[in-house]
Amino acid sequence: MTDVDHRYVDLGTQPQPSEPLPGSLADLLERVLDKGIVIAGDIKIDLLDIELLTIRLRLFIASVDTAKKAGIDWWETDPALSSRAAHNALAEENARLRARLDSLEGDADATVEDTR
Repeated sequence: MTDVDHRYVDLGTQPQPSEPLPGSLADLLERVLDKGIVIAGDIKIDLLDIELLTIRLRLFIASVDTAKKAGIDWWETDPALSSRAAHNALAEENARLRARLDSLEGDADATVEDTR
């Protein structure tokens, strides 16, 4: 067996722990966005063994494509975030109101004919 003397290791050839590796943050971000990451946690507030408040936090960090593959696309249907969704919401509301108006006008016409 050989003994290794660690006192004479050349530290100039190895990166120091305090120095970031070039591109490491970009590589990490690319990997996180490509694969996605889930961070979950619960916050509970108890007083004398009585649960007063529970907050459940779930955070999913991913690219849009990765989120769509996971079945998450709420930003496409939220009128506050999507102009297409806002337009669709207005069109649906307009159609509902027109149908209700037609129904009320039909009821009013039937009532007028019954009184004659």
